[in-house]
Amino acid sequence: MALNHGYSINSSADDQDSDTAPLLEREVEKTTVPPKCCSVRCNLAAMMFFGFAVVYGLRVNLSVAMVAMVNGTNDQPSSTSNVSNECPGPSHTLDNNSQSSEQPGIPRYPWSPETQGMLLGAFFFGYLFTQIPGGYLSGRFGGSLFLGGGVLGTAVLTLLTPLSAQLGDKWLFALRALEGFGEGVTFPAMMAMWSRWAPPLERSRLMTLSGAGSSFGAFVALPLTGLICHNLGWPAVFYSCGGVGCLWALIWFLLVSDEPRTHPRITDREKDYIITSIGSQGMPHGWSVPLVSMVFSVPLWAIIISQMCSNWAYYTLLTSLPTYMDTVLHFNLQQNSFLSALPYLFGWLFSVGSGVLADDLLERELLSVTAIRKIFTFIGLFLPAVFLLAVGFSGCSGVMAVTFLTMSSAFGGFSAAGVFLNQIDIAPRYAGMLLGITNTFGTIPGVLAPIVVGYLTKDHSVTGWKHVFWLSAGVSAFGAIFYVIFGTGKIQSWARTDEESDTDTHS
Repeated sequence: MALNHGYSINSSADDQDSDTAPLLEREVEKTTVPPKCCSVRCNLAAMMFFGFAVVYGLRVNLSVAMVAMVNGTNDQPSSTSNVSNECPGPSHTLDNNSQSSEQPGIPRYPWSPETQGMLLGAFFFGYLFTQIPGGYLSGRFGGSLFLGGGVLGTAVLTLLTPLSAQLGDKWLFALRALEGFGEGVTFPAMMAMWSRWAPPLERSRLMTLSGAGSSFGAFVALPLTGLICHNLGWPAVFYSCGGVGCLWALIWFLLVSDEPRTHPRITDREKDYIITSIGSQGMPHGWSVPLVSMVFSVPLWAIIISQMCSNWAYYTLLTSLPTYMDTVLHFNLQQNSFLSALPYLFGWLFSVGSGVLADDLLERELLSVTAIRKIFTFIGLFLPAVFLLAVGFSGCSGVMAVTFLTMSSAFGGFSAAGVFLNQIDIAPRYAGMLLGITNTFGTIPGVLAPIVVGYLTKDHSVTGWKHVFWLSAGVSAFGAIFYVIFGTGKIQSWARTDEESDTDTHS
């Protein structure tokens, strides 16, 4: 969809303090706006989309493979109640084939629910440590090397998963932590790249499209993992995912550049449009960053808190939903992987749609940046909380549980155009580092949620899982309310360049 008007401009101090992002005030004539179709910036979004699809395939494959790796997921519950006594056996409308056939020579391991929770959370222990350094270095040197290298490193380590599992659960824990360490730089690198590539009025659609690859990757990887486990055995899952990641990284390094100025195939018209619309905020930041101002920035803490709350529910489902489908609802492996993927299909579609809608509202000047971010964040956190609360009441009904989970993930997609873009609103030139900071805090739920789920559900009871979903609902609702009160779309004074500060002074 072509822009239907140029950027409105008044560079007065009053306008700089208005609720529209200052970058939107930069003057660009309509005739200079190049088409989006087949443009380099849209091709970059497509490459990122598939890159994050690979990233999430590498991240979630263990969640489904765990069902096939463990010698009886319902091993030795700590209470005498058995799930088969609490919920009826398989009677779903889908064809219930037997559990995946035992493949000759494929090992299975006697891991307890607590051990499984630790292994599923191991990825995030490593993921915590490279977010901030990855964002800082990407903002300083450009993000293409860090994004591509992060995917490549994770893919290579994924190829070693069967060997590490054979050596023992501690080796697998260490390997998954290293995978998280490598993958931690990817999202901050993406944000740093878009700070140089995304024109302000196209920001929401470009960034939500690229980030939506994560939901698409989960949607594809979950059923595909189940299919591969059933037919080839669980080790083949990690060999195939790792191979695809290596192939994507090769294509990425051949086609992508850090910024428009260095891209060999971009047209002069598109390059001038991007550089002019972004201005000095598209330049790399220096070695020093305003850390003290960041620490005391209320809008930044609004992003941090709300992302942590949103991620608690997201990571709970991402790592533990296949186990819920198996131990409570009694879906077999293939049904399990398909139904676990269904929420991510709708989350993907809604997140892409939310980006288009947010940009359209901004182009038509119907809402301010702050209003858009708050509305989309509230929809994306509070409504999912309502549906997660409903999952807790669904009991043994597989149809109701899957329906409510799907609705929760669908409306959760709205937050993609809300809080998850907000770093680039409040501090464009530091967006990569800010995403590193917020993602570091946002990864804490990824570490804790699987462990909490493991302890709450160690008896595999419906009541235990009810507490899991109610806890996720309460945390998500709190995040929505917190962001509505304290969030903003205004660029912060500490993020302005000297050039912009001089403009404000002389306006």
